[in-house]
Amino acid sequence: MKPADISLLHALGAPTISPDGKHAIVAVTRPDLEADEYRGGLWLIPTDGSAEPRRLTRGPRDAAPAYSPDGAWLAFVRGGDGAKPQLYVMPTGGGEPRKVTDQPLGAGEPVWSPDSRRLAFVARVPEEGRYGEGEPDKERPRRITGFHYRWDNLGFVLDRRAHVFVVDPFAEEPAPVQVTEGDFDHGEVAWSPDGSLLAFVAARHDERDASLANDVWVSAPDGSGLRRVTATDLAVAAPRFTPDGESVCFLGSVTGPERRHLVCRNLGLWLAPLAGGQARRLTDEERFHVSEDPYTPTADGVLVIVENRGAKDLLLVPYEGAEPAVLIGGRREVNAVAHAGGVTVAAVADARTPGELVALRDGGETTLTSFGRDLDVLPIEEVTGTAPDGYPVHGWIVRPAGEGPHPVLLMIHGGPFTQYGWHVFDEAQVYASAGYAVVMGNPRGSSGYGQAHGRHIIGDVGRLSAVDLLALLDAALATGGLDASRAGVLGGSHGGFMTTWLAAHHGERFRAAISERALNAIDSFHGSSDIGWSFTRDLYGEDPARWVELSPLTHADKIEMPFLIIHSEHDWRCPVEQAQRLFVKLRLRGVETEMLLFPGEGHELSRSGLPSHRVARFEAVLDWWGRHL
Repeated sequence: MKPADISLLHALGAPTISPDGKHAIVAVTRPDLEADEYRGGLWLIPTDGSAEPRRLTRGPRDAAPAYSPDGAWLAFVRGGDGAKPQLYVMPTGGGEPRKVTDQPLGAGEPVWSPDSRRLAFVARVPEEGRYGEGEPDKERPRRITGFHYRWDNLGFVLDRRAHVFVVDPFAEEPAPVQVTEGDFDHGEVAWSPDGSLLAFVAARHDERDASLANDVWVSAPDGSGLRRVTATDLAVAAPRFTPDGESVCFLGSVTGPERRHLVCRNLGLWLAPLAGGQARRLTDEERFHVSEDPYTPTADGVLVIVENRGAKDLLLVPYEGAEPAVLIGGRREVNAVAHAGGVTVAAVADARTPGELVALRDGGETTLTSFGRDLDVLPIEEVTGTAPDGYPVHGWIVRPAGEGPHPVLLMIHGGPFTQYGWHVFDEAQVYASAGYAVVMGNPRGSSGYGQAHGRHIIGDVGRLSAVDLLALLDAALATGGLDASRAGVLGGSHGGFMTTWLAAHHGERFRAAISERALNAIDSFHGSSDIGWSFTRDLYGEDPARWVELSPLTHADKIEMPFLIIHSEHDWRCPVEQAQRLFVKLRLRGVETEMLLFPGEGHELSRSGLPSHRVARFEAVLDWWGRHL
C-alpha cells in the first residue's frame, strides 16, 4: 500500500433496512485525490445476497440513508462540492431526489416519524450576523462565559446552537419548524413508536458551563411538554425508544460527584422509564465499554457494539439485565448495526477489508458486499508482551514482505482510552509496505480490556504507559526478523505525548522519533485545549506542580535523537502551541528537529483531513524514516 492508495479505502456508514427486511442501503465514501475531497454514494443491497450491490445515488457526497417506515421513501443527507449538507428524499422505487432543507449551516441526519409523513433532524442556528457571506474577521467579538464554547474540527459553538427541527418533506415548499429553544445545544433526536414524542439530549441545567453532565429530554413534536428523563448525573448520548414506547435507551458514562470526570471510564448502555424512576445500566461497568457506533433497540433486547481486546463485538443485551449474547465476535470490528423485518445487518471490518455489510438471518451470517476487493494488504500478527509486574500487554506486528531483519516502528495510539484492533489500518499498511515492521498495541490506559485496565495509568501516565509499551516492543523483537538497532517511535495525540516521553527517558532504544498532534505541556494544555479544563485534572491529577513533572516537555532536554513534529494549525484539541514549544526547546539545544504544519486542518488530519494533506503527511513520514532508519 502506497500513500496514494488511500483512495482505495472505503468507509461504510450506518445501514438502513427496508421494513420487510429484503433490502439494505448503505453510504460508501472514499477519498478522491483528483477532487481533493471525499466522495460518496448510496448502495442498494439485497439482504439475502441474491444480487450484487447496485449504486443508487451519485453524490457528490450522499450519507445517512433512512428508509421511511412504510418503505416508500428514502431520506438522506447530500453534501460535497462546497455545499452545506441538506436533507433529500426520493422514492424507493426510483426517481430523482428532492431537496427538503436549506439550512444555512447544513442539516443533520434525517429521522422518520412512524407515520412516514415527517422528518426530524438537528441543525445549528447561527446568531444574526455570523457565519454568513461577510468576512469572519470583521464580525463582532464573542463574549465567552463558560468552558463549552468551541470544539475541535467544528469551531465555535456558543454562537450557533444546535436545535431540533421537524419538516414535512412532501409539502410543496418544505418549511422546517424549530422544536427546541434557548441558549443550549440539542442533539441526537429520536421518535417514539406512536409519534407523540421526540427524545433528544441537551445540557440545560444551571451548572452546565462547568459540567460534563447532560440529560435525555422528551417533548411533543411541536416542542410542548418538555421534560427531563434522566437525573443530570451522567454524560448521555444517542437516546432511542424501546419498541413498546415505555422506556428510552441511551449511552452514558458516570461523571462523578463534581460531574466533570469521564477519563478512562467505560461507556454503558442504560434504560430509563418514561413514567419516572432511576435509569438502570444494562451493561456491566467493569467489563463492557460500549462503542459510540449506531445501535438498535429490538423487541428481544438491544443490539449494541462493545470493544473487546482489539475487536468490536455485536451483542444482544436483554432489557432485564441478563447476560448479553454475542451475535458477531472474533477477530473483527462491528462498526454499525440496523434491524428491521426480522433481519439484522451490520458493517463489519477485519484485517482484510475496511468494512463489508453482513446480514444475520435465522441464525446464519451472509457477507453481502466486497467493497474492499481491490485492496492488497499485509497480514497482521498477534503478539503479547509481559510487563515487569507480570501483566500481559496485547498487540500486533505488521511485517514487510521478505525475511528481514527489518527496521522497526513502535506506533502508539491516542486517547489514551482507545484501542488498536483487527482492521485495515492505513498507517501500519503504508509503513510496512515501505519496509518497516510496525509494532502496535494496547497498553494499560487503553479501552477494551476492562475499566481497571484503562484507569491504571491515571496520575502517572508517562512512566506507567512506557513500561507496557517497551514490554510489547521486546516481545515483538523476540519473534525474530526485526532489527532492534534500527527502531523508531511515533504516535499522535496521547501517542505523541508518549513518543516524546520515550525519546526523553528511553532514548537508547530508538534512533529517531515522530510526534504528531501531541500534548507536550500539561500546564498550557489545561487552558488552551477545548477539553483541557476537565481532561487535565481527570487524567493527570489536581496538582499543577505535578503537571510539570508529568509533562514530556519538561524532560525534552534529555532528547538527542532526530525529532520530527507534525501538527495542524487549527488543532483545538492539542493546540499548535504544544508543537511550537517542543520545537523551540529542541532547536535551541541543537537537536536535529523539523516541524511540519498543515494549514486548515484540525486534530483529525490523519483520519479525515484533505486527501492531499493525508498523502503529503505519509510522504513526509516515509522521508523521515528513510533518512534516519
